[in-house]
Formats: sequence, C-alpha cells, structure tokens
Amino acid sequence: MIQHRRRFLQTTGAAGTLLFAPAIIGRAQAQAGKPSWLVDDALLAAAQKEGNLVVYTTTNEGEALPMWKLFTDATGVKVQVIRASDSSILGRVMVEARARQKSWDVVQTANVQKFPAQFLEAYEPPEAKNLEAGARAADKRWYGVYANYNTPAYNTKQVNAADLPRSYEEMARRTDWRGKCVIDDTDTVWLAVMFDHYGEKRGREILTEMAKNLQPAVQDGHLALARSVAAGEYAVIINNYLNLTLNVKMAGGATDFWILDPVALFYGQIGIASNAPNPNAAKLAANFQISREAQTHLAKFGRLPTRADVEVNPKGALDGMKNVKVVPKLLSAEDEKKWSGVFKDIFRTR
Repeated sequence: MIQHRRRFLQTTGAAGTLLFAPAIIGRAQAQAGKPSWLVDDALLAAAQKEGNLVVYTTTNEGEALPMWKLFTDATGVKVQVIRASDSSILGRVMVEARARQKSWDVVQTANVQKFPAQFLEAYEPPEAKNLEAGARAADKRWYGVYANYNTPAYNTKQVNAADLPRSYEEMARRTDWRGKCVIDDTDTVWLAVMFDHYGEKRGREILTEMAKNLQPAVQDGHLALARSVAAGEYAVIINNYLNLTLNVKMAGGATDFWILDPVALFYGQIGIASNAPNPNAAKLAANFQISREAQTHLAKFGRLPTRADVEVNPKGALDGMKNVKVVPKLLSAEDEKKWSGVFKDIFRTR
C-alpha cells in the first residue's frame, strides 16, 4: 500500500519568525572591504533609512539566518525572516493580498514564477548580469539564487553503487526495491520533464510500472526525505533535489546520488513585492541574494550556484551532468495543477 503523509509548517509565532537586530553599519566593510553587491550608495542610504526588511523563504534556518546576518552586518538593516513551505508561503501571500496588507518585501522560494505578475516588482539588480541565462526571468520579476537539479539518491549502507540502475526504465523494473523507496508528492517538475523526454505514452508506462513495482511511500518535504534516506528509513528516493542530498552527505549522512537521463532543472528564486513596505531594502536584498558572497555562503551547504564565479561544492558534483540531457522547466500555476493531478493518478495518492 502506498503511504501518503503531509507535513504542515507553522508560519506565525516564535517558531516561524526570526529577527536580526541591526549591526553596526560599516563593521563588515571595515573588516573585509566593501561587498561587491553594495554598488549603489544612494540605494544603501535609502534602505538604511527604512531600516527593516521582511523575507518570506523556504530556506532552512541553518542556511538562511547566517546568510541574512551578512546582509545586516553590511547594511545595518534589520531582517525579519519567516520560513515555511512553498505552498504555505504562496497561500499566505494570497490571503494578505486580498486583505490589502503590505506584509513582505522579498520572497525566496522555488515557485516565485507562480505568483501573479502583479504581486512582483520588475527590477534588474546590478548582479543579474553575472547569472546564467536560465536564472533570469524575461520579465525581470525573479532571479535564480541557486539551481535545483533533480536526481535520485540512495542510502550507501543499504544499496551498493555498482547495483544502481542506469536508466529510469531499469529502475521501474526493480521489484527488489519494493517498499524501500520514497518520493515527494510535489515532484511535478520532474514528472513533467519525464513526459517531455519520453513522450506521454511511454512516460506514463514507465512511471506506472515504477509505481507498481517499487510501491514507494509518498510524502512531502524534500529535506526531511533526504535525511530519512541517509538515516536508513528508506533505501532509495526516486527523485530529490541534488543540493539537499549533498547537504546531508556533507553533514556525514550515509547517502549519495546518481544521475539518470533526463535531469529536470529549476531554480530557487527571489522576487520583490510590488507593494513592499521597504522597497529600497528589498532591491538591495535582491542584489545581495544573487551576489557572489551570498551564493558562496549557500555553496557551503551544497546549494548549487547560478553564477560561474562561484565554485560548486563539493567540487565536481555537476561533472556527470555533461553526459545527460538537462531540461530546465518552470511550471505555471495551471501547469502545477495539471501535473499534480497526473502525479496523484500514477502514484495513487488521492
């Protein structure tokens, strides 16, 4: 029997809201020189006058808090970080919009492109020119902070690397993995790319066979599942974000990834609220998030950069991508609804 469990994150109260007090302005500059992203003195002065920044994000606290501290140390702007899941953030934004509230300045999730266009400010930060082409929205309403490559992963104590399947067709036939696998029920981008690559008929055949033979548990939470695989709760995760597997592996977890063709790619993005209460701080924050300094910080945790001047960590992690078809894919809200239905139909999660 395929299991289905959904986790809800609280976004109010002390558990969901984290606050940074302002640091002494100029302390970071004095210690390490002026950051590369602080190029507009007038914008900095205007942001300092506002004094605050509200960030909605899906990035976990261990990565987000020290990163935004870098921003506060360099600017003196106080940062309020509110963390939740993609769906929770989008729902919260929609409710606040109906109430005509000015609640947030920037949002950083993997689904900013699903926000109604009128919710986001069109703006081109100076650092945008250093991003890879796919990480820049044509309408300038979002920019890629890190790259999400989709790959399967496994527990290195339960699965021998020599026994890993070399294709999704081979994976779908692995009856010996029955009941030992898991998949996230929000993996709609991966699903859409599978159909694009194999065609609708063959794609559905492969995935239906996979669901039948592997009988994966279906849950919600990519980081939690990466940790579950490393802990041995599951032997294999059919698909996950590569950076999360790397994050857990670098922390000493018994996990690793392997690459199957095709590889779905999308981005963790940042966007600015069109009615931001602190619009100048928001513009400064967007430029910071796509800067070399911020992406270098995120790379310490296995996040994969969208800039060529930031080294991939661990080194060589993306070398195998040269031999497969990497398919960038962004889903609209309507696309998401469609592929969510297909996912539920195949993996029987209704």
